[in-house]
Amino acid sequence: MTPTTRSPGSSPGDESPRDGDDMYDDDQPAEVNLNETEGIRLQKVLAQAGVASRRASEILIDRGRVEVNGQTVREQGVRVDPERDVIRVDGARIPPPRRHVYLVVNKPRGVVSTLSDPEGRPTLADLIERRKERLFHVGRLDTDTEGLIILTNHGEFAHRLAHPSYEVEKTYLAEVEGIIDAHELKRLRGGLVLDDGPVKPDKVTVKSRGADKSLVEVTLHEGRNHIVRRMFDAVGHPVRRLSRIRIGPVRLGQLAQGASRELTSAELGALLDAVKL
Repeated sequence: MTPTTRSPGSSPGDESPRDGDDMYDDDQPAEVNLNETEGIRLQKVLAQAGVASRRASEILIDRGRVEVNGQTVREQGVRVDPERDVIRVDGARIPPPRRHVYLVVNKPRGVVSTLSDPEGRPTLADLIERRKERLFHVGRLDTDTEGLIILTNHGEFAHRLAHPSYEVEKTYLAEVEGIIDAHELKRLRGGLVLDDGPVKPDKVTVKSRGADKSLVEVTLHEGRNHIVRRMFDAVGHPVRRLSRIRIGPVRLGQLAQGASRELTSAELGALLDAVKL
């Protein structure tokens, strides 16, 4: 992605903000806009994004800590288009003003990963019933799996985040039957061949072992159906309880079951980078 701003001397009619999911796509070379009349002053954009006050943002610019479209900006008064330009402070992406909804939900067990269910079972819609926007979920969780799921109305963002080609890591915490020994742990880490092909986790860590169970953290970047459960079945340790605790930079943390929250600016910026939007 190489977003641009209007170059000096162009008229407001030369470009207009794009609607929908193509908002951040552009094939033109990146430039920083030095025009004194178009766009919004960079320090104001940073202040509106909650990075710092305008004065403190000016200091960040003076110190060379701000980039626009890959170029370090040190000059005060630079104007940008916050909806199209890629702005970073100390390397961290500052997301554009939100035209879409991005929610983190902690799905309880027993809730279906849909927004409606002909059988009348509890759905994600029951957890966000106060939201009026038409939202859809990114990926799925089994009905018996709990944890982090993202809801949005940004179609291209959802498509890319769920697509395996972008390799966004997901971390699960699994309580499994029995004690996982060193040999079985080595098998999990080295990769397994399942009925639909091989799978190799990015990381497998035993968090604790009890009398008849093990608590194991698994990170992988693919989302085939029941993939974590089938991995543990393959080594003889069926999953008793499973929770997704992380998607990329987004962690479940202390979010209560059934509760939801907006993505933070840092989380959204990092995810936009991860899916190249």
